[in-house]
Order: sequence, then structure tokens, then C-alpha cells
Amino acid sequence: MSTNALAWPTELRLKTGRRVLTVTWDDGSSDELTAELLRVRSPSAEVKGHTPAERKTVGGKREVSISAIEPVGNYAVRLVFDDGHSTGLYTFRYLAELGRDRETVWEAYLGELEEKGLSRDRPGQR
Repeated sequence: MSTNALAWPTELRLKTGRRVLTVTWDDGSSDELTAELLRVRSPSAEVKGHTPAERKTVGGKREVSISAIEPVGNYAVRLVFDDGHSTGLYTFRYLAELGRDRETVWEAYLGELEEKGLSRDRPGQR
């Protein structure tokens, strides 16, 4: 895990049936981010909304995989998921933050699912 918010990725690699994105950073560290986490915490307006109150909790993404990684300029990638979602731009800073805060973000997501009566296995959102 990169502890430097300004770390630069040297490699992005899909593993485990395209369900894990490994980001290797220029400081020698690496992060493994699941496709499910990346999909449910997409920085897209569709998921994130324009305000915190608009953010959606997306269920049913346990089996989602990443179909493609597309570079966007020198600062981000667009991840294309096998469920058709492709509108989020994952900045390198955001990927570093997800890597650093992965456990906290994941626990918060699981809590939201439970609170809203959603499941990792059944599609739905609130």
C-alpha cells in the first residue's frame, strides 16, 4: 500500500479471473483492489452522485469483473466492467486512497448494504 498520496503507478495488472486489479506504485508498494470494490465505489456520477446525499449503494456486484482498463491522459484510467458500467474515471490519487483505506471503505459498504436491505449477490441500489 502506498502511503504517499502522490505515488505514481508503474503497473496496473488484472489477476484472478479479471476480478482483482493490482496497482504497483513507484515507491515499490502495491495494492490489490477487487473489481467489486472498484465497481461499488465507482467515482462516476451514476454511483457517487453530485453530492454525498446522492451517492448510491449498489448491490449484486460480488461476481463483477473488469473487461478493460483504458488510460485517460496522464492521471487516470477508465475501468470497463462486465456489467456495462464504464463511466467512472479512477484517478491515480483515488486508486491510492482506495488502497490505503480499503478495509475501512469495505466495512462501510457492507454496513450500508445491511442497513438498506441489499445484498452482494442480488442486483439493486438505493
